Amino acid sequence: MSRYADVIVDISHERVDRPFTYRIPDALREEITLGQAVLVPFGRGDKSRKAWVIGITDTTAIDPEKIKDILAVEKKDLPAEAMLMQLAAWMKETCGSTMVTALKTVLPASVRVRSRTVETPVQAEEPPGEIRLSGEQQEAVEEILADLQAGTHRTWLLCGITGSGKTEVYIRLIEEMIARGKQAIMLIPEIALTWQTLSRFVARFGNRVSVMHSMLSKGEKFDHFERARRGEIDVIIGPRSALFTPFPRLGLIVIDEEHEGSYKSETMPKYHARETAEKLAELAGATVVLGSATPSMEALDRAKKGIYGFRRLTKRLTGGTLPEVEIADLREELRKGNRTPFSDALRGHIEQSLEKHEQVMLFINRRGMAGFVSCRSCGRVFKCPHCDVSLSAHSGRRLVCHYCGHTEDIPAVCPDCGSRYVSSFRAGTEAIELQAKRSWPDARVLRMDADTTRTKGSYERILKTFADGGADILIGTQMIVKGHDFPAVTTVGILAADLSLNTGDYRAAERTFQLLVQAAGRAGRGERPGHVVIQTYQPEHYAVRLAVSQDIDAFYEEEMRYRTLLQYPPAGHLLAVQVYAKDENEGEACARQLRELFEKEHRLTIIGPAPAMIARIADVYRFGLYLKSADRELLVHLKDLAESVLNAKHAQGELQKITVQFDFDPVRGF
Repeated sequence: MSRYADVIVDISHERVDRPFTYRIPDALREEITLGQAVLVPFGRGDKSRKAWVIGITDTTAIDPEKIKDILAVEKKDLPAEAMLMQLAAWMKETCGSTMVTALKTVLPASVRVRSRTVETPVQAEEPPGEIRLSGEQQEAVEEILADLQAGTHRTWLLCGITGSGKTEVYIRLIEEMIARGKQAIMLIPEIALTWQTLSRFVARFGNRVSVMHSMLSKGEKFDHFERARRGEIDVIIGPRSALFTPFPRLGLIVIDEEHEGSYKSETMPKYHARETAEKLAELAGATVVLGSATPSMEALDRAKKGIYGFRRLTKRLTGGTLPEVEIADLREELRKGNRTPFSDALRGHIEQSLEKHEQVMLFINRRGMAGFVSCRSCGRVFKCPHCDVSLSAHSGRRLVCHYCGHTEDIPAVCPDCGSRYVSSFRAGTEAIELQAKRSWPDARVLRMDADTTRTKGSYERILKTFADGGADILIGTQMIVKGHDFPAVTTVGILAADLSLNTGDYRAAERTFQLLVQAAGRAGRGERPGHVVIQTYQPEHYAVRLAVSQDIDAFYEEEMRYRTLLQYPPAGHLLAVQVYAKDENEGEACARQLRELFEKEHRLTIIGPAPAMIARIADVYRFGLYLKSADRELLVHLKDLAESVLNAKHAQGELQKITVQFDFDPVRGF
């Protein structure tokens, strides 16, 4: 029986960005696998062209007489390219993607455009002398290297409090990799690509380090990847796309701030950098190191189960201690008649810092601005009775759950305390800035948010101004609390801390705990003690209460009870099925048909379908349903089943204006 391969030829050309079918000769059957590079006769002159196998079948709808044979398996692949082919095949299977899309994701260097040579756009610090590691740092470096020497290549989680020196551990490990003739990838969330961190790497590795960021053109990215392919650099630093750097001798992948949501792709394929890095490391024989002061529940769960190696850094390098943290109950502030953004406790600490010529950071937690509704008097948040996530306000004074579709009216009065202060919360950095200037007219105030960082270089310019003492108060969203080190900051105010508790998302408590701990960690990083005030309407919530003591283990235990009860990751697995349709009725009907298909399997829980949080974008209606199961392989099987049914309907001319996407263990609600 003949076997056939679907191949894609030279993905840099849009004209041929579709599969072509070739026959697999008997002599090549054992050699050709998914992701394999092959040579095929292509075009009128049957010119030999390189192609990649994206599918293998025993049948084809094409006339067999018109199908050409594959000429050979491509033997000239660089090791890095071969690994990326296999990685694309893995992403296609486990992330809910087509092979074409996966290939375009992992092979960005195949885009052929003219460009100039790119220099690393970072000012290096003065080359530091030999930095003496603390005992904890040295032990972490030695244990990871010993594990690597033994050939186990485990993933390691480095859990270090803010200011404990995780970056220096990364640098030492990378230096050891380079000494062994290996190369390293250092992933940093895009928001944290700051001059402070990068200048340290440039100082240590000079022109052997390359920096990627979202402002680079396709040509500039191509130059970065070509330098890596030729072995001209040893280290590349950048966001999750830097993971696909074609290093032929990859030895180490570091993911700093591994808990950040930006490591999960929001476009197809919806891969997570953490799991993708682990697969790439498996293919390359490399080691993965994850670092965070507030690890994700997934990483911490694997570390506690012994799947990951685990090291802690518990001391600040400055010799200082963690800041004193207190909670300001905004319900009490309201009862006292204080309707300003600043509690009495926060106002007092700000004034003390300004008198001593110290600096202040005010963090407005804008995560959760989707319109949750709460009582301002008693703090009650209206939640879905079925999913235990907050309901979102919609027009017509309706509350909607974006997991199961449950709806109810917004009450005129709070059912708990009878107060009429029931509304959705709205706050902004600009309003906070105006109030700060009104309260402290002599203070120099900087604001950092999406509006003030639109122009190129504005992000770094604001941070540098503040670091150099050019302002007394810095006001901003979460971009100001990510990994920055300002020794003169002694007061941090976290305004409306509980906004992120009410995002209508099962990860809300985790995100809140992480944000509060990260924000609190900006205070007292120098020799002077720090003070943090967390302002909240829900002071009794465990995410807020445990952020005060920064007790990661206690938070993990509390959160895992909730995750286990409702079978959310990492206690179980979740598959989001997302339907996009031009016609609202057709989209909803498709979502319901998919539910009926999944209902034949009894080993899972199905939620939805329901309209997405934003039900229509650019005249496309959006619906979602969620599948829960302890067995991830079952969810992969159901994804494959749904894809085959949808493909069959497309072949029959049905569902032509409908797109369905799949997302495993999503980090955000749909």
